[in-house]
Amino acid sequence: MLTLENLSYDAEDEEDKEIIQNVNLTIDDDKFIAITGPNGGGKSTLAKLIAGIKKPTTGKIIFDGQDITDLSVTERANLGISYGFQTPVRFKGLTVSDLIQLAAKKSITQADACEYLSEVGLCAKDYINREVNDSLSGGELKRIEIATILARGTKFSIFDEPEAGIDLWSFQSLIQVFERMQEKTEGTVLIISHQERILNIADEIIVLVAGKITRQGPAKEVLPELLNSESAVNPCEVLK
Repeated sequence: MLTLENLSYDAEDEEDKEIIQNVNLTIDDDKFIAITGPNGGGKSTLAKLIAGIKKPTTGKIIFDGQDITDLSVTERANLGISYGFQTPVRFKGLTVSDLIQLAAKKSITQADACEYLSEVGLCAKDYINREVNDSLSGGELKRIEIATILARGTKFSIFDEPEAGIDLWSFQSLIQVFERMQEKTEGTVLIISHQERILNIADEIIVLVAGKITRQGPAKEVLPELLNSESAVNPCEVLK
């Protein structure tokens, strides 16, 4: 379980003007959660605060009963928190097999690595020995990143706008990956997104506007409200 207590982040001195204002939130175990809201509302900042990439100005972050507010990214990763970047990192000279092996933090066979690639819809024989470099498209790279998170088997996996910067075909494939993850969720999956198709497969939707939570509830209740809204708060940008 993840709990945010009176969490705030003041970014006045940074180029990133997103601000989190006194957020209180509890996310239960084994849930598929989507956080949405207008651009500049604080979604990515909140994700980075949970992962430890940014430090809150005030408040606490409690994970499985432990105060992790002052823990580093590495310490949080060791506790079972993963973070998927909007633009995954490329590693020249490192193969996909090497990356999955490092993520697993244990000895795994090449067959195991291939299985993780198959989970995200990639033909293992075409990717297992490729370098994680500029030869990979954005969609391929994001699916490989998800494969590494699956290999880690973390309790709490965060994906920050996974649809950003990828083409329509890659987006369709990515949706299928998340649909499979939702069907057999082990641990909590938290996705930052404003794409309707991603919001539609969530168990719960949290709406963040101007650094504050304005709505939280089951997706079947919250999503119709967002789609029917005529206000600027409506975050949905439908990609069909």
